[in-house]
Amino acid sequence: MTLSRSAFIQLTQWLLLLLLVTGCADRNLKRPPLPTLEPPADFSELGTTEAPVRWWASFGDQNLNFHVDNGLCNNYSIQATAQRVRAARAVTRREASDFWPDIDGILGLGFDGGPFENSESYNLGLDANWQIDLWGEIESRVEAQRLRANATCWDYHSAALGLSGEITSLWFSLIEAHAQAKLLEEQIETNRTGLELQEKRFGLGFVRSADVLRQRQLLESTLEQAVVIESQISVLEHQLAVLLGELPQSATYQPGISFPELPPLPVTGLPSELLLRRPDIQRNYSALAAADHELASAISRQFPRLNLSASLRNLSENPGDLLKDWFVSIGGQLIAPLFDGGLRRAEVDRTLAVKFELFHVYAQSVLVAFQEVEDALAQEKFQLQRIEHLEEQVKLAGQASNQLREQYLIGDAQYLDVLNAITGQQRLQRNLLSAQLDLRLIRVSLYLALAGNIDPVCLPPGFNQSEMLPLEMANEAEENLNAENVKPDQSNDLDTGIGSDDPQSLRPSLEESVESTRSKLKAQSDALAPDVGEAERTLLERLRGIDDE
Repeated sequence: MTLSRSAFIQLTQWLLLLLLVTGCADRNLKRPPLPTLEPPADFSELGTTEAPVRWWASFGDQNLNFHVDNGLCNNYSIQATAQRVRAARAVTRREASDFWPDIDGILGLGFDGGPFENSESYNLGLDANWQIDLWGEIESRVEAQRLRANATCWDYHSAALGLSGEITSLWFSLIEAHAQAKLLEEQIETNRTGLELQEKRFGLGFVRSADVLRQRQLLESTLEQAVVIESQISVLEHQLAVLLGELPQSATYQPGISFPELPPLPVTGLPSELLLRRPDIQRNYSALAAADHELASAISRQFPRLNLSASLRNLSENPGDLLKDWFVSIGGQLIAPLFDGGLRRAEVDRTLAVKFELFHVYAQSVLVAFQEVEDALAQEKFQLQRIEHLEEQVKLAGQASNQLREQYLIGDAQYLDVLNAITGQQRLQRNLLSAQLDLRLIRVSLYLALAGNIDPVCLPPGFNQSEMLPLEMANEAEENLNAENVKPDQSNDLDTGIGSDDPQSLRPSLEESVESTRSKLKAQSDALAPDVGEAERTLLERLRGIDDE
């Protein structure tokens, strides 16, 4: 070995050591203190009936079921959200392509002309470049994008869930508006009859002109309310048509004037189960996990990187000799950042701040989810009491109105008292209808607070069912399908007491469900990148009700 070669090798070794030392980054990032939180308690009401995935079917209104399914198929916003899922999946595949080398084919033709002899050159070959993922930077980046695609998929299910709630709420609002219109027709007829009687009594000199004018004012008031309701019906029909993907100009619907019966209170389940079920919570968790992997990728970008390159080329001045002589070139580069003005460190700080932002967004969304369930439970409880009081008020107002009419006819009451009683009775009748609507809207909000992802009856063109599911759910569905195909014979289940109504026989399945939920939430927490702090992981577990204490 010559001296020059030995010196070159030593210089190379020292240079590599210098690159490794200067390129390494500190993974011990300082984190701000995290708040503490008590594990969530059970919901105030447990419910009695398991709500179906397609929760709106609980009301038993076939027209409502048809319109919700129609909206999930034809709503343009839902279709746009589905395309965002497809785009996010494509971005994931694009990022994953960095695992493989880039190979380019080259075909070149050159011509040189001048005062001397002209010449031509031909170039044919292949170029390849490959970045070796030494520190997992590409892997972290791909995993971050995969989680973002999952978040977009959860957005799709959240949008479908919100659309079903909007259509259901509009449908019930249309029922209430048509019922109000029918009630106003009856009230207008009653007030018009009263006006005719007052005008006859005025012609006979039994009443004053002021009583006739007051009766006319009452009639005009109910006519004005009827105009307001007609306008409301038109607006509601336009809104519903847009949600269903239809033109609003010719939209008309016949929902009837009777509300469907309120179903029994749905089973609320455990708070920890709610976190696995709600698509908006899962979306925020996926975004948090994606930010965590993006932070790992930003840290890895501070390390040296290894690029490999290779080429296979042929150069010739004659096309006939183009494939005779080939030249092969193979090389590699170890590149480390020495000075970038703090660019990479600033990116680490940015991604760290984004991760903590999304962590607090996730924590807040969990609390809001619990609040929405409790709010709906409390509102329904007190709304039922309010309706009872309103029904009693309507009954008493009718009795008072009848008695005042009789007293007025014999001269023991003023007609102003009669008008006040009639006005109050009619207002209470309209308020009772509005309260019935509010009760069903509260139930809709409860279903939305408890509901999970929705599988639409139809998908946008070119989509399949698994493509619209997050990857974990798609894999789980495939495993369940495979398990069903090899499911053993269970004809003797009746002999073992399975399916019994005995509460003790249901206890093991409940405990298994709780343990399964805890395991899934624990797995989600463990799936975060290793740089997640212990305090942060503990807070996540306590927030989800899976604290080991």
